Amino acid sequence: MNPILHRSVALIVAIAAAAAGASAAAQNNPAPANESRIISISSKAGAVMQRVPLALNQAVVIELDRDVHDVVVTNPLIADAVVKAPKRIIVMSLKVGQTNAMLLDAQGAQIANLQILVGSDVSALNEQIAQQMPGAKVKAEALNDNIVLSGSVDNVEEASQAQRMAERFAGAAIKVLNNISVDQRQQVLIQVRVSEMSRTISKQLGINSLAVAKTAGVPIVAATDNQFSLVGSALSSMGVEIGNTGACQPPTTTACLYSSPTPHNNLQGVLQALERIGLVHTLAEPNLTAISGEAAKFLAGGEFPVPISRDQFGNVTVAYKPFGVGLSFTPVVLSKGRLSLQISTEVSELTNTGALILAGGTASNGTPVPGATLPALSVRRTETTVELPSGGSLAIGGLIQQQTKQNLDALPGVKDLPILGALFRSRDFQNNETELVVTVTAYLVNPVAPTEIAGPDDGYATPTDLETILLGRLNAVYGKDGKTPPGIPKNALGYVVQ
Repeated sequence: MNPILHRSVALIVAIAAAAAGASAAAQNNPAPANESRIISISSKAGAVMQRVPLALNQAVVIELDRDVHDVVVTNPLIADAVVKAPKRIIVMSLKVGQTNAMLLDAQGAQIANLQILVGSDVSALNEQIAQQMPGAKVKAEALNDNIVLSGSVDNVEEASQAQRMAERFAGAAIKVLNNISVDQRQQVLIQVRVSEMSRTISKQLGINSLAVAKTAGVPIVAATDNQFSLVGSALSSMGVEIGNTGACQPPTTTACLYSSPTPHNNLQGVLQALERIGLVHTLAEPNLTAISGEAAKFLAGGEFPVPISRDQFGNVTVAYKPFGVGLSFTPVVLSKGRLSLQISTEVSELTNTGALILAGGTASNGTPVPGATLPALSVRRTETTVELPSGGSLAIGGLIQQQTKQNLDALPGVKDLPILGALFRSRDFQNNETELVVTVTAYLVNPVAPTEIAGPDDGYATPTDLETILLGRLNAVYGKDGKTPPGIPKNALGYVVQ
């Protein structure tokens, strides 16, 4: 006996018994549509093709309103159809794929045309999705050996969860087609605060001394001239001068001493005791709004030119580099009130520290080429991915840095003398302290009416010439003293924060 025919006979016997029991049970407990094994088809549809999805190694009962005489299956290796009764056909799946079945009456007229789609059994997957995500409207369907997800969810996290479950079921991510839609494309407002305090202390203590003596007619000169090697020079030209050599004012070189007709035995010293304290406060608060899953960027600053090449005639090609307050982030709403943020924030400014100085020259044709100074950038940059609730804040970056430098410039040997050694020493001290904190706050927001949005120029009015000349005003009305224009709310609202 043909193995396919033998298997078909066995399936017919099993299905016939199951169909009889299912028919009786269905009277009291009708099964859901996605689990029903009985499909009713009207012959009025004629030649219209009707889809019959079928899981592998399962069967379905087709009930007709007319007697069927012949059944033609285009590919019997995928599915088989058996006439159990004049108005009842049993279709059995044998292999994953697609095929057609045409049902004909005794006169050869077509009663129905079935498109049989045999795929994997995804009932277990649908049960798992319904159990893990009870509020989601997601359905999994088999397409050959692939799985198609359809329906809608409340957020991206639920869509990703259904995707992962389907990938495990199918065995490979390439076999899953995700057509799930997100009901609400929620918008996220992010507030970033970059605050920095930088303190600098510089101290200098040095004595530039000059000793002049004449012994047995031979002039003797001893001098120190400390340049404060740490900072590079004295913080200021302030100082105290003690003594006078008499010949030159002041006699700072040996040539000056020898040129003096009457050099004196004397001691001259310049005391430099200086201190500098600096404080820098940097604050930047960029705010930006974006739809969940979409990237957004913000830059408040500018671009400076940087030479990148020079031709034989001295012409310079430049490229522009951005600087200022920058923010880039991509929000993803994971669930109700839970946000995932991929953030990149930066505060940069031009500085001469580390600048590149290009010397001028002459081109090949004799044209003079001027020099150029390329400024450097002082940058505070943070890139990270965090998760937080709506309205919650996180410190995503911080820095405490302290740098201490100290130099002693002295005359060897003499510097170790008690008390007098201080006259031959110079101290250069520098201490830098920096504290930086970057915090981020995120909100789920909804748009509002235009009248509910206030801007920084609300209440501003240009003054008249008399107000400017006689009263010295730069604005006629501004801020709390001004009257609120029509349509502008009392409170500065821009979003409805959830």
